[in-house]
Amino acid sequence: MGHEALITGIGGKDPKIDQDAFTAPTSVVLGEVTLHAGASTWYGAVLRADCGPIVVGAESNIQDNCTLHVDPGFPITVGERVSVGHNAVLHGCTVEDDCLIGMGATVLNGAVIGAGSLVAAQALVPQGMEVPPGSLVAGVPAKVRRQLTDEEREGISLNGTMYVELARAHRDAHAAG
Repeated sequence: MGHEALITGIGGKDPKIDQDAFTAPTSVVLGEVTLHAGASTWYGAVLRADCGPIVVGAESNIQDNCTLHVDPGFPITVGERVSVGHNAVLHGCTVEDDCLIGMGATVLNGAVIGAGSLVAAQALVPQGMEVPPGSLVAGVPAKVRRQLTDEEREGISLNGTMYVELARAHRDAHAAG
């Protein structure tokens, strides 16, 4: 294919990428980024940790064209089994385990998305907002709408599992040439 992910250090800080993580061609992983086992960064995603760390937990996926960036004092932590939908922006925030960040959503500095939550597509989670675990968050600015149903939580889990499998398939396809 001839294309590889751009993976590079800056300011003496180099990415740490588990051998079981997938970085798609055209994704950018810059600086103090840690990708744990089974994590994936997809086509066009940019993880720019030039002002602080970005940690992506095991089996989490950062989908196509997402942007993750930090400010001094505002690192990014993405927990385990998190799906960050296409074109989402995470900036200096924490997303706990088993969450789904919808397509085009934005989560700003200091915000915390509680475990098992869903941030709706196009939502804007303002700076410093704390979302309780298991919540559905939607709107501009985002507001907690209700608790997720068991069926919705299962859907989040299935989405994450699908991306782990897709990452393996894409890695194998790129390795085969």
